[in-house]
Amino acid sequence: MSKLIDLSYEIYNGMPVYPGDIEVELVNDKKTARDGYCNHNLKIGMHTGTHLDLPAHMLEEVRNAADIDLNSISGRAKLIYAVGKEIITLQERYKSEIEKNDIVIIYTGMAEEYGSKKYYSKHPLISEEFADFLIEKEIKVLGFDMPSPDYSPFKIHQKLFENDIFILENLCNLDKLLGLSSFKILVFPLKVRAEAAPCRVAAEI
Repeated sequence: MSKLIDLSYEIYNGMPVYPGDIEVELVNDKKTARDGYCNHNLKIGMHTGTHLDLPAHMLEEVRNAADIDLNSISGRAKLIYAVGKEIITLQERYKSEIEKNDIVIIYTGMAEEYGSKKYYSKHPLISEEFADFLIEKEIKVLGFDMPSPDYSPFKIHQKLFENDIFILENLCNLDKLLGLSSFKILVFPLKVRAEAAPCRVAAEI
């Protein structure tokens, strides 16, 4: 019997955001005891918490999150262990492990630093050689437990986007997937007309 492991962060008032992004405001403006019903309002950037980046984030692209077929961002996934790496490079074993249309998930251990200055300023980088390999393999999505695969000028972002590979950022609970050779990833971004969208992401094992 399969089960789902939640790989997404909770959304809450004042949660961590990428430096320079707007703060999250989750306000409970109606209370049952006073108003007879409960209501919350949410103000949030599309790149907050666990989210999906589309090519329109950095390219002149007409597609937005509302246009995306869920089948194109969910499916068979492979986990790469990269804890302690400053640069995530191509390893020989990846050449046989990673296949066309895979979703590649990188476990770096950075989730332990989520929300800290280190999380945003000292996360690992994905090498250009490894990015080129993923492009050659024609994977669907690249995801990881850190805020970005690179730093400004964001060459890895652009390289992946130019080859129609979407990026899943700020995943968590990836340690629960250790030891699995393959599993299924389910990605549900908000159906919003924007270049990115907060997501609920789960691994089915």
